[in-house]
Amino acid sequence: MAKLWFKFQRYFRRKPVRFFTFLVLYLTAGSLVFLHAGFVGQPAVSQNQASPAARAPAEGAELPFLGDWHLGRGFRDAGETLSLAHRYGHGPWFKGKDGNERAKLGDYGGGAWSRALKGRAVREKEEERAKYIGCYLDDTQSRALRGVSFFDYKKMTVFRCQDNCAERGYLYAGLEFGAECYCGHKIQATNVSEAECDMECKGERGSLCGGANRLSVYRLQLAQESARRYGSAVFRGCFRRPHNLSLALPVTAAMPNMSVDKCVDLCTEKEYPLAALAGTSCHCGFPTTRFPLHEREDEQLCAQKCSAEEFESCGTPSYFIVYQTQVQDNRCMDRRFLPAKSKQLIALASFPGAGNTWARHLIELATGFYTGSYYFDGSLYNKGFKGERDHWRSGRTICIKTHESGQKEIEAFDAAILLIRNPYKALMAEFNRKYGGHIGFAAHAHWKGKEWPEFVRNYAPWWATHTLDWLKFGKKVLVVHFEDLKQDLFVQLGRMVRLLGVAVREDRLLCVESQKDGNFKRSGLRKLEYDPYTADMRRTIQAYIKLVDAALKGRNLTGVPDDYYPR
Repeated sequence: MAKLWFKFQRYFRRKPVRFFTFLVLYLTAGSLVFLHAGFVGQPAVSQNQASPAARAPAEGAELPFLGDWHLGRGFRDAGETLSLAHRYGHGPWFKGKDGNERAKLGDYGGGAWSRALKGRAVREKEEERAKYIGCYLDDTQSRALRGVSFFDYKKMTVFRCQDNCAERGYLYAGLEFGAECYCGHKIQATNVSEAECDMECKGERGSLCGGANRLSVYRLQLAQESARRYGSAVFRGCFRRPHNLSLALPVTAAMPNMSVDKCVDLCTEKEYPLAALAGTSCHCGFPTTRFPLHEREDEQLCAQKCSAEEFESCGTPSYFIVYQTQVQDNRCMDRRFLPAKSKQLIALASFPGAGNTWARHLIELATGFYTGSYYFDGSLYNKGFKGERDHWRSGRTICIKTHESGQKEIEAFDAAILLIRNPYKALMAEFNRKYGGHIGFAAHAHWKGKEWPEFVRNYAPWWATHTLDWLKFGKKVLVVHFEDLKQDLFVQLGRMVRLLGVAVREDRLLCVESQKDGNFKRSGLRKLEYDPYTADMRRTIQAYIKLVDAALKGRNLTGVPDDYYPR
C-alpha cells in the first residue's frame, strides 16, 4: 500500500497540472452532490393544493410545504399561514408575479429555503418559550406594556427581548421600532392590523420587531405558571402613613393572610411600581409629592410580623413597609428632540469616567428631551441615546456631552454643567471603560501590567486641568459633584434641570429616582481585591485634589467632598 501511495505522489509531482485538474474535478463533483441533496425530498403539491381558494386545508391539518414549522400558534387556514409568513418577512416568497399565492416552494429557492424553514422549526420547537399574540398600538404617554424596557439599535432580536422579559418574570414581551423591547404583565392597548408591525429587527434579518408606535407582542410560555415570580422587588424602607392615603396610594386591598409576596404580586398585577404593606392592608401607587419616600423611619416602627410569613415584617396601619415592584414608572419615559432649535448651547462637561453617561440618562428622563454629544459613540446610540448622531451644534438636544478642556472648545458653549468626581474613582472607571467597555471591566493583566501606571501618569493631571479650565473659561458654570448627585438626586438633578431652562416637575423627578441606574451601571461584582494606587500615585493625585479644592473655594463654591481625601 505504501509503495502504491509513493507512486501516486511521484506521478502528480512530475505533472502538477494533472493534480490541479484532479482537484477541480473533485470539488465540482462534491458541489453537484450537495446541490442535488437540496432538491431531494421536496414534497410534491398538486395543482389544487397550490390554490387556497380552490382547496383550503381542514382545520388542524398540517400544511405540507411547512413541514415541522411551529410558531406557537395553530394554523387555521392558508390565509393565516401567509399572514404569519409575512410577519416573519417571507411574504414575497409566497406570491408570483400575478399576485396569486403559491404553496410550492420548490419554485422559489428549493432546498435552501426548505432547510431554513426546518432550522427555524427545530429552534422554535426546542424553545417553546412564546406565543405570538398580535400587533398592538403603543403610546409614549401610556405604554401598552408597563414593565421594564431596554433598547438596542444594533443587535435587537425577538429571542433576546423574550429572554430578558422572561428572566424578570413578566408575562408579555413586546418589540417596537425594530430595536425597542418592552415587558409587562398585561396588555393595555388595542389590537391593530398585522401590516402595521412592519419593521425588521435590527439584529435579526427576516424577523419583524413591531413598527412606528406599534408593538409585536408575545405571551411568554412558562413551564409552571403557578411558580411564576414577578421579579425581585426592591426594599425601599419604612415610611409614615401619608396624610391623604386614598390620593397617595389609590389601590387598597384587605389581606388577612398578609405576606410580602401577596402584596407585591397584587401591585404588580395592577401595574403599580410601589407596594406598601400596612399590617393586614396592601396599598399600591406611584411615588408622588404626597408620598415621596424621602423621609425613612426607624424600621422598628414597622416591625410587625406578617400573618402569613413568620420572618417578614408587614408594617402597621401607621407605618408602612414599602417595596418597589418590577413595574416600570412610565411617567418619565417619553423622550424627543427639542421642538424648536435651541438658541444656546449648554455643555454637560466632565472628565472621562466622572459619570457623564449616567448624568445624560438622568437628564433625559427628567426633561423628556434627548441629550447630544461632542463626539459620536455608536454603542451609546444603539442603547437609546438618539441624540448621539446629531451634530453637536444642531440645536435639537437639551445639552451636549463633552470631555474637552481647551479654551476655544469651552468658549463655544453658552453655559455648562460641570460634573466632578473623586479622581481615584474616576480614573478607575475610565480605565475600565477603555479596556472593558461602558459597563465592562479591565482585565487583571491590564491593572498589573504597564497600562495602568502609564494611564495614571497621563490622565491624573488632566483631571485637575479639566476642572480648572472650565472654571476659568466657562460661562455660567453650574458645578455638580457626582457624589452629591448620588446621595441627593432629587435636589441636585433639580438644579441641573433649572439651568437647562426646563420647568422642574417634582413627580417626574420622583419617577427618575425610581429608575436612576439605567443601562450603564457596572455591577460592582468584579471589584479589585487590592488597591491599584501606589504611594507615589497617591501623593501626586492628592496635590491635584488640593489644587481643585482651592480653585472651587476661590470662586465661593463648595470645595471637594471629604471622601476625596484618604482616611
